[in-house]
Amino acid sequence: MSLSLTIDLNDQDLEHFTAALKAAHKAAEHKSAEEIVTAAAGLLEGAQKVKTPDFIRERLVRLDDMIAMVRDEGWHLDEEDKQHVLSALVYFADPKDVIPDHVEVLGFLDDAIMIELCVRELKHELDAYDDFCDYREREATKRGIDPAAVGRADWLESRRDELVERMHARRSREGGGEFGMGYGSSSGYGKANYSRAWRPSLFKFR
Repeated sequence: MSLSLTIDLNDQDLEHFTAALKAAHKAAEHKSAEEIVTAAAGLLEGAQKVKTPDFIRERLVRLDDMIAMVRDEGWHLDEEDKQHVLSALVYFADPKDVIPDHVEVLGFLDDAIMIELCVRELKHELDAYDDFCDYREREATKRGIDPAAVGRADWLESRRDELVERMHARRSREGGGEFGMGYGSSSGYGKANYSRAWRPSLFKFR
């Protein structure tokens, strides 16, 4: 037997997470990009040691995608775009948690909510990166190359540049307020046959 629950968070509810993100930014002022990414990766590692509900697991996969965007040699974000993604990951570099992660089933609920907010803020980045990974895998397969070995290939650069330009245009049209408070539709959930093309992933499917 399964149980479906819908959680609605209003603006007042979300203020808590906005405050938490601000606190995380302050706590991480002197952390390097590598330290932020390593801390976020540590959250994924810990999550895979415990049982998590599917709705949390789906969001952890998207956190993995955000980390991959920073680590992917082929995607190689410029500094401004990289900092935009790191501004999302910085929350996961703060060891303070509303719900301790070791709490069974719900330990990662607060992390999942913050991931959801970050996914909405980074919708255009994630959409562009998903398209990039799909293209790389298709073209690498045609060429008989392992996608993991492509790196910054010439044939990939033009497609990458097109997608980054599209990402910037969409983000510019939509505008944006304070980070973490976007309300666009979620990205990457609810697809019955959703599978990710290769990327430097840390999240292991079980």
